[in-house]
Amino acid sequence: MQNEKEFDVVIVGAGITGSIIAKELSKKCHGLEILILEAGMGNSSDFSDYELYNDQYYNAIAKTPNSPYSDSRFAPSPSVLDVSNIQEHGPITKGYFVQEGPYPFLSNYNRNIGGTTLHWLGTTLRMCPNDFKLKTVYGQGVDWPISYEDLQPYYRRAEFEIGVSAEVEEQAILGIHFQDDYVFPMHKIPQSYLDQQMSEGLKGLKIDFEGQEYPVKVISTPQGRNGMPNPQYRNEETRKITGFTPIGAVGAPELGQRCEGNSNCVPICPVQAKYNAIKTLDAALKNTNSKVIVLNQSPVSTIEIDPSTHKVTKVHYKTYEYTADKQRANIQSHVVQGKIVILAANAIENAKILLASKACTTSGQVGKNLMDHLVMLTWGLFPQDIGAYRGPGSTSGMPLTRDGNFRKNRSAFRVEIGNWGWNWPQNTPESTLKNAVDGNAEELTEGLFGDELIEYIKDQTSRQFRIGWEMEQLPSDKNYITINENYKDDLGNYRPIIHYELNDYEKKGAVAAAKFSDLVFNHLGITSKTSYKESDPGYFEYQYTDECNKETIFRGTFNGAGHVVGCHRMGTDQYNSVVDENQRSHEHPNLFVAGCGSFPTLATSNPTLTMAALAFKTADAIITEFQ
Repeated sequence: MQNEKEFDVVIVGAGITGSIIAKELSKKCHGLEILILEAGMGNSSDFSDYELYNDQYYNAIAKTPNSPYSDSRFAPSPSVLDVSNIQEHGPITKGYFVQEGPYPFLSNYNRNIGGTTLHWLGTTLRMCPNDFKLKTVYGQGVDWPISYEDLQPYYRRAEFEIGVSAEVEEQAILGIHFQDDYVFPMHKIPQSYLDQQMSEGLKGLKIDFEGQEYPVKVISTPQGRNGMPNPQYRNEETRKITGFTPIGAVGAPELGQRCEGNSNCVPICPVQAKYNAIKTLDAALKNTNSKVIVLNQSPVSTIEIDPSTHKVTKVHYKTYEYTADKQRANIQSHVVQGKIVILAANAIENAKILLASKACTTSGQVGKNLMDHLVMLTWGLFPQDIGAYRGPGSTSGMPLTRDGNFRKNRSAFRVEIGNWGWNWPQNTPESTLKNAVDGNAEELTEGLFGDELIEYIKDQTSRQFRIGWEMEQLPSDKNYITINENYKDDLGNYRPIIHYELNDYEKKGAVAAAKFSDLVFNHLGITSKTSYKESDPGYFEYQYTDECNKETIFRGTFNGAGHVVGCHRMGTDQYNSVVDENQRSHEHPNLFVAGCGSFPTLATSNPTLTMAALAFKTADAIITEFQ
C-alpha cells in the first residue's frame, strides 16, 4: 500500500466496535473504501487460524484469558500473570502495563483481530434506565448525555448482531423495558442444575439494605451464545416475523450452531458457538456495496491534526512482519489519510493514541476515569451434589440488587452464579487433585490414592460453588492512564502507565456483598471456604462503623472483570467530555473515538452489549456524512 493513500474511512481496531461500524458502512453506503488497522495478529475468515488458537490453549501451562491467542512484543496484550500486590512489592513494570498503584489494575484485554470478544464470557445485559442518570437520581458520578430510551433501538440491533439468548419476561426488571412485540433472537440458554437448586432453595428469601427489602431471586442471564432460535423473532428493519438463524463458526459455518457445553467459554469457545467479532468482520468483508480492507500487525502510534481546521489529516502506523524463524521482524512506517477516522480500540489504547497525539485536550478528560467491575469472590461447599463444571461459566445471577436507593451511599453490584466450581479463586479441579494427593486439604491427615482419591475428588468437585460479586466503580480522576518516554514497547509505541485507586463507595459495596453472601451461604447450608490473603494483588482493608455502632475492619480481595471502561467519556461539550453522544470528538469534526472508553459511568452490566449498541448509533451518524 502506498503511503499517504486516502481512504473514505480509517478504523483503528478490529474488535466489536470497529467491526460493527465497518459492517454497517459497507452495507449501507456505496463505493466507500474502508481501511481497518489492527495492531495484533489473526485472520478474519480462516478457521484454521482459530484451530491454532485451540492448539495454543491446549499446550499452555497457565490457562489465562489470553493464553490461546498470539502475542507479539510489537503489539503486546496485558497479562494477568504480570500483576502483583503493589502495596507490598511496589510499582509494576513487568509486562505491558506500567502500574503505579496504589492498587493494581487487574483486568486485561486482547489485541488481535476479534479483540476481547475472543475470550469474553458472553454476558449481554442491558443497562438499567437509572444507570444513565446516576447523578440526577442518586447524586453520584455523572449523567450520560443519552437515556435508556435513546439507546433502546440500538440495543435491539446489537442483540441481533451478537445473537442473544434470553427471555423478555425475565429481563423486564429494574425499569428495563422492551418494545411490545419484542422477543430476543433466541430462547434463553437452559439454566444449570446449580441454578435450579439455588432457585428452589432461595425461594421467598429477601435481604434488607438500608431499610428496604430486595428479593433474592435467581434469574437467567442474557448471553451471546447460540441456543434455540425464537420463531417469533421479528426482523429489526421490516418488523416482520422471520425467526432467527444462528451464525456458526467463521470459515466452518456447520460448527457452533448451538452451544455444546464445552465449559470453556473463557478463554475460548472451541466451536465459536459463543459470539466473537470475527463473525461481524467477516460479514463486513463480504459486503459488496463498499470495499473493506483489513491490515493486521499494524499498530497505530499517532494521529495528526491540522491546526487550522482541527481535522485529523493523517494516521501514522507501523507494520511488523516476522521472518520464518520468528527471531527478527521487518518493520516499516506508514501514513494514511481518512475523510473520517475512527479510533475503535480498547479504552486504554484509544486514550494512549490521543495522549501521544495531543488530541482532544480541552476537557482534560483523556485517560481519566478508568473503571472496571471490582469482582469479589466467595466460595464454599454445598451440602449436596450441584453438578459443578458443566455448561457455560454462568447461566444465571441474582440481579435485583443492581439498582436501588442504596446507590446514594455505596456501589450496586451484579451477582454472578458460577458454574465452574472454584476454578477462578482456587484453580480447581487441578488444585483439588494436588491437595488430595499431597494431603494438604484441611479435612485430610494424609495423602490419598486409588479408590479413596477417586471418591474424594468426585465428592469435592461436585459440591464446589462460588459467587462473583461485581461492584460498579465510580468515575474518578484518581484512576487514569498517562504515557512517558521512558516506557515504550519494542515498536517504539507507548506503554500505558496506570494509576489506580479504590474509594469508600466501592468498599462499602463490598461490605454489603459480604452480607448478602453470608445470607445465601447460611440459608443453603453452604460451608464457606472463602479466604483472602494480604499477598493477593487485589487485597484491601476498609474500616467502618457497623450496624451495631462498632468499629470494624473489613478485609477482602477484588479481582478484575475484564470490563475496561472510561478514558474518553461522552458528554455535552468539549469542556466536560471528549466525545458527544455519537462518539464524535467535540474538537476534531472528522474524528470518532468509539467503544467502552466513551462510557461516563460503568453501572453493573457487563459493557459489551452497550458498547455494541453505541457502535450502531455511531455508524448511523457516520452514514449521514456519506449520503
